[in-house]
Amino acid sequence: MTLKNTTLDTTGCPLVMGIVNCTPDSFSDGGDYNATNSAVAHARSLIAESADILDIGGESTRPGADYIPADEEWDRVGNIIETLAKEDTVPISIDTYKAEIAGKAMSVGASIINDVSGLADPDMVNVLKEHNPIYVLMYQRDAELDTFDVRPDMIDFFNEKIGLLDREGVDLSRVWIDPGIGFHKTAEQNHILLAGLECLSVFENDILVGASRKRFIGALTGKEPKDRLAGTLAAHLKSVQKGAKIIRAHDVAPHVDAIKVMWALEKCGVD
Repeated sequence: MTLKNTTLDTTGCPLVMGIVNCTPDSFSDGGDYNATNSAVAHARSLIAESADILDIGGESTRPGADYIPADEEWDRVGNIIETLAKEDTVPISIDTYKAEIAGKAMSVGASIINDVSGLADPDMVNVLKEHNPIYVLMYQRDAELDTFDVRPDMIDFFNEKIGLLDREGVDLSRVWIDPGIGFHKTAEQNHILLAGLECLSVFENDILVGASRKRFIGALTGKEPKDRLAGTLAAHLKSVQKGAKIIRAHDVAPHVDAIKVMWALEKCGVD
């Protein structure tokens, strides 16, 4: 899959997308990298750890996070994306649900849009048609409810959204789908989605999973966000086993090693 001056191969060992939160209030690392120099330094450290992609975000999507206007979001991420894109090391993803920010990010070197809203901004389709990025379409709900069957609901969601993109002429081979772990879903629903991730094989799209340090892991282990690596690895390795091709993670090096080993063992003796 061609992206600006590079390519991504999702047919082999799953890829690791490293998280760079340029925010003061993200749930696990808010304030750690919300200055340009520290964010760029962190991004470079993730590249050194063999991240395949960098995901740059300027607005927290944790439960209860405050909305920020587009100009403030761009102030947080614009220089960082431009700086990293000029270094031309790995593809850059913009983590945003705003079409305005996505378009600006494409213009300074990003080539992936990670949209946690599931196409909430109707102008996003125009950005996709103009720039032809990889687009991460995440399964999103308006509110957390425990009175519905989450797997068929997710399938219905993707059928609707992928159908919309197809009618608009978007290249579906460049659309990745994400079950949206932790977004308006109960802990049990998160478990169901990860355990049954293979249900997404009805679609031809590559699957991205981002369970890194999420609340349901804390509920199971009793650990605070930065101490949830072991639980995160368990969730992500299960996801790889069930068909995930891209894993979004805070802790890149352990994921790279664990996925390499699991992939080798899964493929051992398989023609």
